[in-house]
Amino acid sequence: MMKIQFATVLLAAATAVAQTAPASTPAQQPTQAQPQGQAAPQQKKEIKDPAEYNAYVGAVQQSDPAAKISGLEAFLTQYPNSVMKEDALELLMGSYQQTGNQAKTADTAQKVLQANPCNLRALALLSFTKRAQAEAGQNAQQNLADAGQFGEKGLQCEQTATKPDGLSDADFQKLKTQTAVIFNGSAGMASLQTKDYAKAQQFLRASAEGDPNNLRDIYPLALAYLTATPPDNLNGLFYIARAASLATGPAKAQIEGYGKKQYTKYHGSDQGWTDLLALASSNSTPPADMATKFTQYVPPTPAEQCTDLLKTKEPKDMAFAEWELCLSEGKPDDADKVWTFLKGKPLQMAAQVIAASPTKISLAGSSDDIDKKAADIELTMTAPLTAKQTPAVDSEFQFEGTPVSYTPKPFMMVMNDGKLLVKSAPAPAKKPAVRRKPASGH
Repeated sequence: MMKIQFATVLLAAATAVAQTAPASTPAQQPTQAQPQGQAAPQQKKEIKDPAEYNAYVGAVQQSDPAAKISGLEAFLTQYPNSVMKEDALELLMGSYQQTGNQAKTADTAQKVLQANPCNLRALALLSFTKRAQAEAGQNAQQNLADAGQFGEKGLQCEQTATKPDGLSDADFQKLKTQTAVIFNGSAGMASLQTKDYAKAQQFLRASAEGDPNNLRDIYPLALAYLTATPPDNLNGLFYIARAASLATGPAKAQIEGYGKKQYTKYHGSDQGWTDLLALASSNSTPPADMATKFTQYVPPTPAEQCTDLLKTKEPKDMAFAEWELCLSEGKPDDADKVWTFLKGKPLQMAAQVIAASPTKISLAGSSDDIDKKAADIELTMTAPLTAKQTPAVDSEFQFEGTPVSYTPKPFMMVMNDGKLLVKSAPAPAKKPAVRRKPASGH
């Protein structure tokens, strides 16, 4: 999974904001009465004890991270119930992060959450760190689940979070926007891991809209659409094209190759793929008229695919998967043309064994059925096979057989006069893309 460093920079910068807001002076300030019907402003934190105040300010004002860590640790030990405890822990978390001490950073973030379970910076740091550890292969399943939990908690807290002392309204909104990208990304990845595609799409889409150039979440967003059941090709192909436009180096070629493969699988050819790349490059989200524009990318029906195939190939030159396409989905005249060629003609093939006995073997001849471990050929042998000759399940079986009948759906070709081949038989070709036109908007 691609990684970018914006979140690390964000957390360091966000934590630094707190460093500009030392505690108020210990002197008490008079409180003005609020007009009736107006909510009182959030009360400023105030250290009343001069010694505690001096210890806090002395620690905060240290420019050397190690000195600041030492001062803040001493302050928290001496004043464990200080009104500035959360602020001091937050600054300590940032200082540990600045020194590269990941263990202490995470440990301090947990302490921040003990002081305030809705501290956005601590939740964002833990959510980002857990996800990064998962992507690095460190206890991936558990770390990603933890990242998702911190992410969802953070999104809940975004709704009720109050602005910290010393932070402007604009900076507070920026903090919420940036942390929301982290929260949505982690929650989306955790949902994708558990194959909760609806939630993965919701969270990752919010992250992509929060940061339109966020390749780290746009690529998995495309996967969340494309691997769902059923897939959402309208959004999935747009976002995989968007990811390809954002990627650089070797990743760009890999993503674009995957996207083109998915597009071709859906469309039946790569016609229109470059147009979709251009569209995604100039738009961060699918345009409002995407459904209308997408009609040019909708694949031909399976029957149309068979008709087009027969314009360029004779049945004798087709692979098994192409025969299956025409016999199961083709127009009557096209299916008849293919069956007229096949019926009663001995064929030499290679297919994968689904089940086997000495006299009858169930086989998968197309790549789709091989993937599904579903038989599309029933072969009856001319003479029983010996125990040594009987093929194992999932092995490749090279044979000769004569088609005598077929069932269009679910497709099954019945062959008799089965013979074991000694010489190599042609391997089954990949199954052509067979997709029906999607419903409106997909």
